[in-house]
Amino acid sequence: MSRMDGSLTKRVAIIGAGPAGLFAAQHLAEAGLSVSLFDQRPSPARKFLMAGLGGLNLTHSEPLEAFLGRYRPAHAQLLQSVRDFPPAALQDWSAGLDEPTFAGSSGKVFPKSFKASPLLRRWLRLLDQHGVTLHSNTRWHGFDEDGALLLQEGEGPIQSQAFDAVLLALGGGSWAKLGSDGSWVSILREHQIGVKELLPANCGFEISFSEHFKERFKGTPLKKIAVSHAGNRVVGDAMLDATGIEGGVVYALSAELRDAVLANGTTQIEIDLKPDVSANKLTAKLARPRGKQSMSNFLRKATGLPAAAIALMREAGPLPAEPEALAALIKALPLQVTAPRPIDRAISSAGGISFDEINEHYMLTKLPGVFVAGEMLDWEAPTGGYLLQAVFATGRSAALGIASYLQD
Repeated sequence: MSRMDGSLTKRVAIIGAGPAGLFAAQHLAEAGLSVSLFDQRPSPARKFLMAGLGGLNLTHSEPLEAFLGRYRPAHAQLLQSVRDFPPAALQDWSAGLDEPTFAGSSGKVFPKSFKASPLLRRWLRLLDQHGVTLHSNTRWHGFDEDGALLLQEGEGPIQSQAFDAVLLALGGGSWAKLGSDGSWVSILREHQIGVKELLPANCGFEISFSEHFKERFKGTPLKKIAVSHAGNRVVGDAMLDATGIEGGVVYALSAELRDAVLANGTTQIEIDLKPDVSANKLTAKLARPRGKQSMSNFLRKATGLPAAAIALMREAGPLPAEPEALAALIKALPLQVTAPRPIDRAISSAGGISFDEINEHYMLTKLPGVFVAGEMLDWEAPTGGYLLQAVFATGRSAALGIASYLQD
């Protein structure tokens, strides 16, 4: 990157107008720098707005050290960024934009409006007041021979534009239609930058269901179940569809499920269909005379299991007649998971730029003046506010790094 004379305002380009890019733009503009935001979509923060459809889970209220334990790989630089900009700071920032927050019963933190759009409108207004310019429908194609950006507005020609520093905040590889298409991976690899393969995270998984089950129960929820895998157990809700299972209880285990499937071709989960009822109590209920009832009616009346849960039990094989064995199946229903859902259907992605490729200021050591932040880096976290928290935190750290770089 070229450096301008110290008497002139330094110019910074940010590629990607998601939360990391917008937050970095705010910090840099407040520091007196000239900031240009470029985004390939017609409007900014589309994935942020999509997240807001479910209430915009900004962060989480659990103690910080437990919070930090949610990230993998647990790279020290990422964790330090979150320590430097913790959940309380993100809540204060939101309140500063007239969007106070609250913590729900699960500990998840939301704006009181429970929406992303009011927060985004105020945020964009603030950026405009600070002189940040937004260039929509503009795609980044890499760098020219002199290190300038190659930018293309709409269907126009690709043109070179030089800046004093650049922040890449292009997101991961999920939800390509919202802008995070992972096209930057090949560009950076051409510059010998180590980028781990982008993989689906917080995603559903494929299960080979029978045709009858697919037809009848696709789109059916499973409420308050527990899913176990390799000694880890999560209680929550799931959703069945024609090809598998998804939902919060599955997303919480998605990293280890994905890694197990990639290593072995398949892996087994166990579903506890009645996590609040012990095996002994279920056995007692199932020991009652069945009479002329069908097995499905008997199970439904004796245990309160919904039709989808009973049908799911049959997917594992013939139902046992003995009360103990039937209770054991309800408490630990084995299902074979064969593949994660494609990355474009995932909430987020794993993989990305290795932390070994950046310095302590989030600058790429092989491309001086080029910084990175957000989901482009090699980390992942479960849903629950951890994703957005790290995106904001790394955007802030990169902005501070850029400001320091331009002052040298």
